[in-house]
Amino acid sequence: MTFSPQDMESILLYPALAHVVPSLASLGATAAPIQVPADTVLFDENAACQGFPLVLEGEVKVSRHSADGRSLELYRVVPGELCLVSSASLFRSVPVSAQGISTRPTRLLLISPPTFVQWLETPVFRDAVLGLFAERMADLTGLIDAVAFQRLDQRLAAALLGRGQTMALTHQQLANELGTVREIVSRLLRRFEREGWVELAREQIRICDSRALRALASPPDSPQPLVK
Repeated sequence: MTFSPQDMESILLYPALAHVVPSLASLGATAAPIQVPADTVLFDENAACQGFPLVLEGEVKVSRHSADGRSLELYRVVPGELCLVSSASLFRSVPVSAQGISTRPTRLLLISPPTFVQWLETPVFRDAVLGLFAERMADLTGLIDAVAFQRLDQRLAAALLGRGQTMALTHQQLANELGTVREIVSRLLRRFEREGWVELAREQIRICDSRALRALASPPDSPQPLVK
């Protein structure tokens, strides 16, 4: 099997692959790159894990969903990173515990479960996967802290920052990202608009006072009401 020069550059972001047995090159068509458009579900909650994804280009968002339709983003996988949910599923031979969906056109390798298990016998690859667990656990601990202890208006302010002054973003998208419902996000955004911090239009939000949003996003010294 041959890879394009761009694929080879991305594969180099996974240095542990240089040591695995069987080698990536020897897997043939079973490890050929897959190209998917944005919004493609790569794996779903409670489904059997079809393989271990290695992202070469693009991005995969991993989220948990509730019975009432809400979702909470856990993390994102970009080239050079590994997927915690997939590896945990393959480690324990259990269904995946979250959904993975491409956020933009994405190119990836999907390593079969038997090959993944063989690769774990390679110390360098096993150490890389275990290191992933440590890194992702730190990320998820921060997420738990934010959900459990940080006010929603504070989290919303932080979510708006870093996206540019004007963003094409719906209230539902923000609600999904924050793990809440659209009505609460809309109420908070209207509060922000009354304060002069943002300007709302149909499926668009423009930041008018980023300094005020940054001040709100910083941990407060004392509790304040979530919604006015």
